[in-house]
Amino acid sequence: MLVNPTAGRGSGARLGLRAVARLRRRGATVRVLAGRSGADAADLSAAVRAGPDALVVVGGDGMVHLAVQALAGSPVPLGLVPAGTGNDVARMLGLPRRQPDAAADVVVDALDHGRVREVDLAQVSAGGATRRVATVVASGCDTKVNERANSRRWPRGQARYTLSMLAEFPAFAPLPYVLFLDGQRTEFEAMLVAVGNGPSYGGGLRICTGAEPDDGLLDLVIMGPMSKQDMLRTYPRLFRGTHTNHRVYQHHRVRDVRVESPGIVAYGDGERLGPLPIEVTVEPGALRTLAP
Repeated sequence: MLVNPTAGRGSGARLGLRAVARLRRRGATVRVLAGRSGADAADLSAAVRAGPDALVVVGGDGMVHLAVQALAGSPVPLGLVPAGTGNDVARMLGLPRRQPDAAADVVVDALDHGRVREVDLAQVSAGGATRRVATVVASGCDTKVNERANSRRWPRGQARYTLSMLAEFPAFAPLPYVLFLDGQRTEFEAMLVAVGNGPSYGGGLRICTGAEPDDGLLDLVIMGPMSKQDMLRTYPRLFRGTHTNHRVYQHHRVRDVRVESPGIVAYGDGERLGPLPIEVTVEPGALRTLAP
């Protein structure tokens, strides 16, 4: 079990203890790893190579992202006890998000009945490095907000992103993009480009609504140029997935896409991947999961 004690504004440690107790009551032998530093990642890879029945993450999407790097292509399945603020991987897999005992039970029941769901991953190449992403690869005005938020030390939590959004909003403008969709070049301006293996990011923003993580394809969404007033009106629709009716919405289903835009940084699973250009390729069935 990999536990992020700081997840969910400090609830990760409490939920981790509760999940460990539940798993042990159900007969599991549990080894706990805590933290998310580079050394922890090395320990995690060694733990996966040892061949446990499962790796269970207690944390949010960032912690899952760390685990996915070790699990991609491995026979070891991922279990998840959601304890973050966004929990978009849990949404994608249909896991209970506020019930740690129920989430732990999903792990044991799936192992007992041999119920493993294989899902795709997005392989992202950026700046010579390769990472795997479980949910959405984002680039555009939204990642400018992420960049500003990451540069702030205060405040903590969601308020940091709210202040960063307010600071960036006056400068929001269409960005120039070049895309290669399965090798075909296209050039345009847009507010953002998102490549989804799953439907949502940012705690339930369904930017790639309809994306299925086990269909062997990536869902690419383009939100074209719009006014600031239109952006404010459209933002609430992202939580419902009804932005698909907007006149600037475009959707493509691809296996491989290259995204280029000067000065823009890509994020995946809420984690910084690096400056564009990036190459995103689907890896069908690369991650085994314990899910309903």
